[in-house]
Amino acid sequence: MMRSIVRGCVAGAVGTTVLNVATFADMALRGRPSSQAPAQTVEKIAQGMGRPVPGSGDGRENRLSGLGGLSGIAVGVGTGVMVSLVCHAGLRLPWGLGGLATGALAMAATDLPMTRLGVSDPAGWSATDWVSDAVPHLMYGFATYGTLVEHGK
Repeated sequence: MMRSIVRGCVAGAVGTTVLNVATFADMALRGRPSSQAPAQTVEKIAQGMGRPVPGSGDGRENRLSGLGGLSGIAVGVGTGVMVSLVCHAGLRLPWGLGGLATGALAMAATDLPMTRLGVSDPAGWSATDWVSDAVPHLMYGFATYGTLVEHGK
């Protein structure tokens, strides 16, 4: 089981790197700013736990931005571990379906908390917003699942 956890961490890190490359390439190509949603989500979670993020001004905003980025890495690696454990338990999907399911799981793990906390409302997203969110998550899914399947042989 420990090998499956380590394999999931590695696969999730690979997928997270691919997601970040896709996201940063989109920002560079379209000239769009980075999303503030991860930082806002961290801020709401911290407030809800009674542990507000310390500081003020730019220092606090930078801290929130860093924590938002770290939370994305945690979701990516954690999703890789979850999928690896499911594979370890015997559920193995074909690469395409497994990649799609893994990407959808990562997207849900990111977007559902933001929606529940009122940070974002996918119902109001444009088609471009959906593509900007879905494509990197699908790339994450294929990279993560592909890494798991390749190394699980």
